[in-house]
Amino acid sequence: MGKFTQDAQELLKQVGGKENIQAVSHCVTRMRFVLVDAKLANIKSIENIPSAKGTFTQSGQFQVIIGNDVQEFYNDFIAVSGIEGVSKDAAKAASKSNQTWIQRLMGNLGEIFAPLIPALICGGLILGFRNCIDSIQLFENGTKTLVQISQFWAGVDSFLWLIGEAVFHFLPVSIVWSITKKMGTSQILGIVLGITLVSPQLLNAYSVASTAAADIPTWNFGFAEVQMIGYQAQVIPAMMAGFVLVYLEKFFRKISPSSISMIIVPFFSLVPAVIVAHTIVGPIGWVIGNWISDIVWAGLTSPFKWLFAGVFGFVYAPLVITGLHHMTNAIDTQLANTFGGTLLWPMIALSNIAQGSAVLAMIYLQKNNTRAKEVSIPACISCYLGVTEPALFGVNLKYTFPFICGMTGSALAAIISVSTGTMAASIGVGGLPGILSILPKYWLTFFIAMVVAIVVPFVLTVIVGKKKLTSEDMNGETDDEEFSFISPMQGTIIPLEEVEDQVFSKGLMGEGYAVDLKNSEIIAPFDGEVVMTFPTKHAYGLKRKDGIEVLIHLGMDTVELNGEGFECLVAVGDHVKQGDIIARVDLDYVRKHGKSLVSPIIFTSGQHIQLVQDKEVQLNQDIIQIA
Repeated sequence: MGKFTQDAQELLKQVGGKENIQAVSHCVTRMRFVLVDAKLANIKSIENIPSAKGTFTQSGQFQVIIGNDVQEFYNDFIAVSGIEGVSKDAAKAASKSNQTWIQRLMGNLGEIFAPLIPALICGGLILGFRNCIDSIQLFENGTKTLVQISQFWAGVDSFLWLIGEAVFHFLPVSIVWSITKKMGTSQILGIVLGITLVSPQLLNAYSVASTAAADIPTWNFGFAEVQMIGYQAQVIPAMMAGFVLVYLEKFFRKISPSSISMIIVPFFSLVPAVIVAHTIVGPIGWVIGNWISDIVWAGLTSPFKWLFAGVFGFVYAPLVITGLHHMTNAIDTQLANTFGGTLLWPMIALSNIAQGSAVLAMIYLQKNNTRAKEVSIPACISCYLGVTEPALFGVNLKYTFPFICGMTGSALAAIISVSTGTMAASIGVGGLPGILSILPKYWLTFFIAMVVAIVVPFVLTVIVGKKKLTSEDMNGETDDEEFSFISPMQGTIIPLEEVEDQVFSKGLMGEGYAVDLKNSEIIAPFDGEVVMTFPTKHAYGLKRKDGIEVLIHLGMDTVELNGEGFECLVAVGDHVKQGDIIARVDLDYVRKHGKSLVSPIIFTSGQHIQLVQDKEVQLNQDIIQIA
């Protein structure tokens, strides 16, 4: 009988039995199930199993967090269930059967837009700043802008447009590149296709409406003419063209002999893709993009716009949890390009503020709880600056009622915003700085909506919290004596919430931090025992004599390297001294194979930690205090 036999039997029962398991695998911290019917899993009972530290569902997989002992637990589970495990990749493939076509579509679109968000935010902030200096008449009795009275600021305004144009007018280049990157085809072909959609030879998309049909330039092939229209800032045409290129390349790569594939594949993929882009999917995509924009715009400008706004404001935060909020970027961009601004983005910024205000109320309610404030204060600041995940997962969802209070305040603020026609120039930075994205003439109305987004969630959360929070929730516990902990690796410190794997970023395994590795040696952070080494050499568990356990996870998705690029210098049961080298990493090999070197260090035994360094850290350097 194994150590986890009893827990494994209980887990088998609570996931719906053997017949409800389509596939099962594990990674370094959790069991991964593909269930026939996910509704049969009794989450509450599973989380009461002593070995289970939590559950969540991601990309069609039901995942149960076990921790450092997951390998042993997995072996006991396979033994009691009689199910043959599969690889992590096989489980991922099987999990797609649990997703609807809409979920798969939304997931793919979210992954396409995710890499573009930093540029879109930067471009939006720049456009917002340019609005301040070239559109607001604050000088000479309200008759001139800063640009009109200052050659320096006129130069700044002109220079910044260089970046704004690159982000928004040439957006199709970024979109097609991101599609080829996501789909695993040639990214350079995607970039070239994107450039053909915005070439200076073409009539600029912004000039089409004001140009007579007879004056639109064409390519004349004798038997047919094709309009030379550009697709600057167009989202849907770029996406459709990108997928045409992807599937053409995959088709020709499959049928082409390897000896001539370098000739056949690029030529017969790119040229037809460009032709199809300008003759079929481009014009169709233009119509579809305008159709979607018109529908959303109609909803936002109809007699029932208050209802549309209220629903959107209420559900936006849940969309963030599912990841579907990335879809609004496409709609927002299309609206801004079609109508010269967007009513959608102000509501998104207000939702950020509302959730941050709910956290602010929790800070007030838990002013005597030091541990809670060390989570909620950074989360509140992050939320007010437009990044809501730390607040949602770290505070509001934990207690539930702040989340709902934030959604309520967001809905009311959204109704005010849309009812007053408050419009943003484009996607911008969220939260309180979102006002820089708002067209100057709507600053007052947006400010009023901001006040509502701050006051309503705060007041509601305080009222409900006083009834629901226990004395322990509000006052916390007294911290024990602290001691130092040295860094097991050298590199740049990354906040845990910024790590791409949500098991780490949500703190489901425990508190900790991450380091972007810059040195190949990994050392023991304290005297202790090696309690876990993963077969692929990328993860290690160490335990102090007082029970403190730490998980050192080297890189992201490095399990897929099957141990290549890693050297393990310890074994389970070894006793190590602080500073002993426990592993080495071939940094170049890991980078060459496209894996991230961001490495989480997690306190799986539940300690509360506080960083004493916040940027670069060296080996053997004091890095945190443990309470």
